[in-house]
Amino acid sequence: MLRKNIEEVIKVKEKTKKALIITALLLVLVGLVLYIDAELGAFKKGDKLQGIRKELTAVELTKLMGNGINLGNTMEAYGHASLGTNAAVSSYETLWGQPVTTQEMITAMKKSGFDTIRIPVAWTNTMNFESGDYTIREDWFARVEEIVGYAMNENMYVIVNDHWDGSWWGMFGSATAKTRQKAMDMYISMWTQIAERFKNYSDYLIFESANEELGDRLNDQDIAKDSGTLSTNECYEITNKINQTFVDTVRATGGNNSQRFLLIAGYGTDIKTTCDDRYVMPSDSAQNRLLVSVHYYEPFSYCGSASLSSWGTIKHYEKQNELLKMMTKFTDAGYGVIFGEYAVALNGDGSVKDNTCDFINNFLDNCDLYNYCPVLWDCSSLFKRSTLSWLDTDVEALYKARSYEAQSSLDDGTIKENAKAEMAAALAAAPESLDNGTPAGAASDEAIAWLMFNSNDWNVTYSVGDEYNPSEKTEGIVAEDVKITGEGTYTVSLDFSKTGAGYANSTVFCALGISNGELLYPGYIINVVDLQINGKSYPLVAEPYTTTDDKKCTRMNIYNAWVKSVPAEARTEDGDLSAVAPCIVDNEELGNITSISLTFEYKPGK
Repeated sequence: MLRKNIEEVIKVKEKTKKALIITALLLVLVGLVLYIDAELGAFKKGDKLQGIRKELTAVELTKLMGNGINLGNTMEAYGHASLGTNAAVSSYETLWGQPVTTQEMITAMKKSGFDTIRIPVAWTNTMNFESGDYTIREDWFARVEEIVGYAMNENMYVIVNDHWDGSWWGMFGSATAKTRQKAMDMYISMWTQIAERFKNYSDYLIFESANEELGDRLNDQDIAKDSGTLSTNECYEITNKINQTFVDTVRATGGNNSQRFLLIAGYGTDIKTTCDDRYVMPSDSAQNRLLVSVHYYEPFSYCGSASLSSWGTIKHYEKQNELLKMMTKFTDAGYGVIFGEYAVALNGDGSVKDNTCDFINNFLDNCDLYNYCPVLWDCSSLFKRSTLSWLDTDVEALYKARSYEAQSSLDDGTIKENAKAEMAAALAAAPESLDNGTPAGAASDEAIAWLMFNSNDWNVTYSVGDEYNPSEKTEGIVAEDVKITGEGTYTVSLDFSKTGAGYANSTVFCALGISNGELLYPGYIINVVDLQINGKSYPLVAEPYTTTDDKKCTRMNIYNAWVKSVPAEARTEDGDLSAVAPCIVDNEELGNITSISLTFEYKPGK
C-alpha cells in the first residue's frame, strides 16, 4: 500500500536510463517535475492532464493504489430498457436507489481510507445500439467525466469499465453471425469513444475491459434471445479475443492511451477459471502496463446474500488464503492484480454480519502480502453516501487504519511481515466449526453426499460449492447428509421449515454433491431413484447426468441456471446424452419449498 518504495524505484530507473545524456542533478529535477510532488508520487491536485509514468510497472502500480471502493449501483444502473435513451442523466444515475454523486461524497470516501475508486458504467443507457447507432450521448459522457474529475481532485486512482449493461454481451453467443459481428463492432466503437474522450488523462485513470461478462455470461439471453450457443472452450476463445481487441482499440487512439494501464477482465472474474490455462492475457505494444481483474465473493452465502450470518472457521480461512494465493500466477508473470469487487453482505435486517471485520482484515492482509489492489463493492451499504457516514464504527476504523496515510511510515517489507503474522494468528485462533452444531466438513479420505442449495431469492442456502461445508448454511436448515461407503442406494435431504420464512423460495441452484467422489470412486454414476419436494415424488422434466467441475467432487445437477448446455465430460449409465439436461426440475412451478429429498443409486460406470 506504500508509495515511498515504488517512487524511489522509479527515480533509480530514470537515473539509469538518462545517465548518458544529462547530469544526475537534472535527472532528479526532471523526475520531480514529471512524477512526484510532496505526496510521494501523486499528481498535482486537480490536474487531470499530467502525463504517464513510463517507468512504473503494473505490479508497482497496485501498491500505490491502496484500498479501493466501488461507486456501486450508480452509473451502471441500467435504464435503457425502462427509460429509453433520452431520459435525464440523473434518472439513470439514481434508478437503482443511489443518490446523485457529489464531490463531497468522493472526498469523504478518500478521508475514509480509500485511494482508488471504481466507477462502473452502463454506456448503452443513451445508445441506440439496436439500430446500429453506437454513439454515446454527450451529456452522459460529460457526467461520467465529471465524476472522474471528483476523484482526480482527491488524487484518487479511477477505474472505468462497461458494467453488465443489460447484458448486451450475450450477443457474442448469438446463433447468428450478424449479431455476433454487431457485438464486436459495438464494443470497438464504445471503447474508441471512451479512449478518445479520456486520452489526455493521466495514468491515474485506468480502463477495464469488462465486468463479469467475459466467460459463461457471453451466453446470456437478456438481450440476445438466441444466445447460448457457445461451449466453455469457445467462451474462453472469445473472452481472449475481446480482451485483445480492447487493448488494440485503446492503444490505437494514441496520446496517453499508448501507455495507459489497462485492466483486463478475468474469465467471469472468477479466480479459478481465470487461472485456467485457457485464459490468456493479451499481447501489448506497451511494456508492463497490463493488470488482471477478478472478484471475490466466497462463500457467496456470506458475501453476497443474507443466508449465512457468520464466517471464520479454519476451512474458511484456509480457503480464502488458498484462493487468493492463486493469483500470484499473474504477479509472478509481471501483471498487476486488482480485486475489482469483494464484499460482505448485510443481514436481512440491515445489520452488519458477525465476523465482517475478520473476513475483511484477512482479505486485506492477503492483498498486502501479494501486492493486490482490493476494491470494496459498496452501494451505500457500509458507507452511507447520503449521510457521509459508516454503518459500523469497527469497519470504519479498519479502513482508516489501512489507508495510505496511516501506513505511510511503514516500508514494504514491514507491511508484508505484518500481514503474514496477522494471517497466521487468525488461522491459529479459528475454530473447527461455527457455533451452530454442524460438523466441519469432509476429511480427505471420505466421501460425503449432500444437497447443495440456493433459493431463487438467494436467502436460503446450504453448502454451495464443490467443497462440502455444512457450516455454510442458513440458520434453521435441517440437513440429512450421508457418508458414501461404496456402491449402494442413499438418501439426502434438506428441511427448510425451521428457517426464518419457513420455506425456500423455489431454487436458482440445486445439485447433489459427493465430496471426493472422483478420487475415491472414479467413473461412478448417479441415478435418481426418487426426488421428493414437499413430501411428494416429483416427475423429472429431463434426465440427469453425472459430472464434475473440479475433478474431485462428483456432481449431479438438479437445477443449474448457469449451465446452458451439457458439458463434454457428462456421463450416464448407458452413455446416451440425448435426453439429459442441467435442469431436471421446473423452478417456475416449484413455488415455496419446505423440504427436498433425493434417493439415488451410486454405482460404477460401464
